[in-house]
Amino acid sequence: MFGAQTDYLPCWYAIHTKPRQEDRADSNLRAWGLETFAPKIRERSSYNTYTGKATFVTKPLFPRYVFAKFKASDLLHKVYYTRGVDSVVCFGGQPCPIDDDIIGIIQSRRGSDGLIRIGEDLQPGDKVMIGEGPFRSFAGIFDGYCKGEERVSILLTTVSCQSRVIVERQSISRVHT
Repeated sequence: MFGAQTDYLPCWYAIHTKPRQEDRADSNLRAWGLETFAPKIRERSSYNTYTGKATFVTKPLFPRYVFAKFKASDLLHKVYYTRGVDSVVCFGGQPCPIDDDIIGIIQSRRGSDGLIRIGEDLQPGDKVMIGEGPFRSFAGIFDGYCKGEERVSILLTTVSCQSRVIVERQSISRVHT
């Protein structure tokens, strides 16, 4: 019924959840004693033009999906009937295991706050371009991160002076030369 690997070893599987029930499915799967991974990201939801502050929300990296590691031949039935779970991702009618390396790559992007970092890792000295806000289309040199990784310091060089500005991290991108 299952492949040789899934008969003897626990594997990672993608669990399709019911709408907006990723946390519920994750919690209930952990209650069964399964190792789970429900990656989340922080996303800017709005920008207040008067205060200049952004508001952020925490969202699933993969909406309606969590990952669980289990031995399908023993626990697939329990997983299917766990509250919050809609189904297990299958191929050809069989649960499709996910390679440990893929889960490892996603987990390696987890920051100290437990959230997944999306985008390029910037190093001091990298050339960057500002993509939004009052400094849109300005180029500069990445100087460093400010408290956390939401805001960054950039050295801008204009015709007559050089100055340091602080902008939202997601508003810049590395310039590839």
